[in-house]
Amino acid sequence: MKNILIIEDEKAIAELERDYLESYGFGVHIEGRGDIGLQKALEGEFDLIILDVMVPKLDGFEICRQIRQSHNIPILMVTSKKEDIDKIRGLGLGADDYMTKPFSPSELVARVKAHLARYERLTGDRSGGERGEQIRIRGLLIDKPSRRVTIHDNESSLTSKEYELLLLLASNPNRVFEKEELFERIWGLDSNGDAATVTVHIRRLREKIEHDPSNPQYIETIWGVGYRFKV
Repeated sequence: MKNILIIEDEKAIAELERDYLESYGFGVHIEGRGDIGLQKALEGEFDLIILDVMVPKLDGFEICRQIRQSHNIPILMVTSKKEDIDKIRGLGLGADDYMTKPFSPSELVARVKAHLARYERLTGDRSGGERGEQIRIRGLLIDKPSRRVTIHDNESSLTSKEYELLLLLASNPNRVFEKEELFERIWGLDSNGDAATVTVHIRRLREKIEHDPSNPQYIETIWGVGYRFKV
């Protein structure tokens, strides 16, 4: 059974999310305070976190930031705010996805399933049969079996979505990917209006693998179209 932590102070919403998720076989734990939710997230064994931005004692942005310092499990942020800046901030701190209230419980379940499946596939690669499969490009090394990425022998810690983006781009050098296609390939969800998600993750990825993110040597922006991995 996959276990999910919901950090949400609106009891009715948290219980509705719990009921739908439990009906699909997930184990669910609810915390209404940010500080306690963070403690549970760091100490517990959860497979995914549903994190509301506006929770008392400690907001969702700070919770996300602290979780990402040591955990790579999927984080789905939820908020009643519709401003793009909040979405970009959450994704910039390492959230994997972002939903704006009100949303349908069935959409929540669909997104939870999609993120769990992708995370399981990635982490499952560690014990797979593809030992020694690597991509080496100008000082960048992607080791697929261990899911490790090193830049000139220095290991870079990537989130699951950052790793998936890098692997997809590096596996298809010089191919131009539109932002919408990258979103569909990596997130597996309807990409309408979500190009900012890709933009934020590309920026974070450049900060981790590029010597000069403003003058990238690996991930090139094709203006008006998308991105490609240069070789």
